Amino acid sequence: MPLRDEDIAMSLACGPDATGRWRGGITVRVRAEALRPLGLHPDQPASKIVGPARPRWWYAAAARAGRQGG
Repeated sequence: MPLRDEDIAMSLACGPDATGRWRGGITVRVRAEALRPLGLHPDQPASKIVGPARPRWWYAAAARAGRQGG
């Protein structure tokens, strides 16, 4: 994995909601400087969206291909 254990913090919160059904949520935090070598730091231009989003059909086709194994 490209990130060290000390660069990642994870927490879990769980408990019953208003209806009594149990719910859980996971929060993952990564130290910002650990993202820089991956080109994902918010100050790096590569981490910004630079073009239009792909059309909706593209995501559906990718999901179908993933379920079909390629």
